[in-house]
Amino acid sequence: MKNVIIGTAGHIDHGKTTLIKALTGRETDTLKEEKKRGISINLGFTYFDLPSGKRAGIIDVPGHEKFIKNMLAGVSGVDAVLLVIAADEGIMPQTREHLEILQLLDVKKGIIVLTKADMVDDEWLSLVKEDIVEELKGTFLEKAPIHSVSSVTCQGIKELIHEIDNITEEIEAKDTGGHFRLPVDRAFSVSGFGTVVTGTIISGQVKLGDNVEVYPKKIITKVRGIQVHGKSADIGFAGQRCALNLSNVKVNDIGRGDVVAAEELMEPSMMIDCKLYYLKGMKKPLVNRQRVRLYHGTNEILCRVVLLDKEEIEPGESGYVQFRLESPLTAQRNDRYVIRSYSPMITIGGGSIIEPVAKKAKRFDEEYIEEIKLKESGTTAGILDNVIKKLSHEFPDKMLIIKSLGKNEENIEEKLEKLVEENKIICLSSMNKSIYIHKEFLEDKLEEIKKLLANYHKEFPLRVGMSKEEIKNRIFGKSIKQKVYDEILEIFQYKKEINVYDKFIALYDFNIKLDEIQSKMKENIINIYDKAKFSPPKFSDLLNCESDKNNFKMVYEMLIESEVLIKTSEDCVFLKKHYNNAIDIVVDYIKQNGSLTTSVAREILNTNRKFAVSLLENFDNLKITKRVGNERVLF
Repeated sequence: MKNVIIGTAGHIDHGKTTLIKALTGRETDTLKEEKKRGISINLGFTYFDLPSGKRAGIIDVPGHEKFIKNMLAGVSGVDAVLLVIAADEGIMPQTREHLEILQLLDVKKGIIVLTKADMVDDEWLSLVKEDIVEELKGTFLEKAPIHSVSSVTCQGIKELIHEIDNITEEIEAKDTGGHFRLPVDRAFSVSGFGTVVTGTIISGQVKLGDNVEVYPKKIITKVRGIQVHGKSADIGFAGQRCALNLSNVKVNDIGRGDVVAAEELMEPSMMIDCKLYYLKGMKKPLVNRQRVRLYHGTNEILCRVVLLDKEEIEPGESGYVQFRLESPLTAQRNDRYVIRSYSPMITIGGGSIIEPVAKKAKRFDEEYIEEIKLKESGTTAGILDNVIKKLSHEFPDKMLIIKSLGKNEENIEEKLEKLVEENKIICLSSMNKSIYIHKEFLEDKLEEIKKLLANYHKEFPLRVGMSKEEIKNRIFGKSIKQKVYDEILEIFQYKKEINVYDKFIALYDFNIKLDEIQSKMKENIINIYDKAKFSPPKFSDLLNCESDKNNFKMVYEMLIESEVLIKTSEDCVFLKKHYNNAIDIVVDYIKQNGSLTTSVAREILNTNRKFAVSLLENFDNLKITKRVGNERVLF
């Protein structure tokens, strides 16, 4: 079952906590000071059950600028966000900063929630929505739905819950098969149990009795209790809010910013190599050795940023950097991070970690920078088979596979060849390169194609098959090279799963079956076009003479798709034998006379200008003839 975490974001006093209470029936402000001041200071956590039956965790983050570091700790593990904007105020400074943070953390899904809708009239609400749409252009929320609600009257709450349910279907499932990792956002002691930590599991799973390690202190401990959404459990999965009761670790030895993970999974480091995007709205460039605050997971660390490939990073630019940390960080490749200026504390940039355990680098070292670039698109997967499985949708060659491994794997060709021999991966060719895709990926795509074709044949029983190009775009996307696509289709045809025609694909056992009425229509249409020769009738005229228009249209389209009839342009359709005869007549005339005009074509084909032009332009497109001025010559 897919596990999802929903986070809130937005300006202070825009109603995030009240909204969560309206959604879940639970209060997330637990501190006395929070309740007294009416603002969220720390993170709040709860859950609610969606109409589909899924249970979603929800994280309430503070909106005040003084508590941005708490907000960052909360949103680091969310799958989707509710960007909360008060209808009576609209977008405010913290709304913008929260949005920038969400983008830097690569959150992909979200909903705009206009709270306090009962406090404004419809005209004002409409103006606020227009401002929001304009403000969010170019962001990941550009096309996000906007819901107007009132947490007091519950106006729109039911509709919002259904929208949240819908968006959870679009969220990519977390990696439950990878190594277990949980960034800690709270640590406390429970009488009779000992130390308890909470957080969002960002990968893998954890079971009762598992040995785990607390990073960066590298304390080995055991999981002796698990709670998911406040209930005891035997196992916790990626995407769940989880509380772990840990044995043999003191509460003073663990806290927010630490990571509980599988043993010997990671190595704490004082230096990390990263790709950094510097926010466009900054007034000054980012300079070398500038002191900044780095936020990763639930951690905040002071550090200096060393620019590796540029003298300065201008606003809106990206660059490769090395962070020299003032305390150790435990991370993995491809983790996201955010940086804020040391003083005043404002969000200035962020990106992804390329090398979580870096060696001290010299600036402008070309060899080192090339090594970083090679690792940039890497993955933590250590088995080549799994890497190819994940990359198959990109149709990787050897170099892309090496990059995804994050290092130059020794004897990579031999290992790839062995996987091919074991029938685990398939080797294809494109542009003089070998392309590797996983057998399971190919099998999945075949099933998708067969299902698509089965539905198509059912809907259009008289069509030869589905467009080859449409299947390519719908199943593989536009990134696949045509040669690779054709080779995949050859494999499927060899297995007797499909039949591939010139422009169409059909299931292997599919045949067009005409009933008696349709067979007569087919014969009649062929006779009409046979007699018409090079002056064929209009389809619309033929259709108007038929009482069974649906059947006639299907038979007619079938004859065109199967190339019994050749369509050269709109309303210009010829019987194939006459079309081929026209080619012979035109080619023979040009061979004897050197060239041919449209008027001559009319005469030798005994037709009018419209049909002559349509045929000649079609021959031009097929590179049989070529137009030179007002004449045609052989191509």
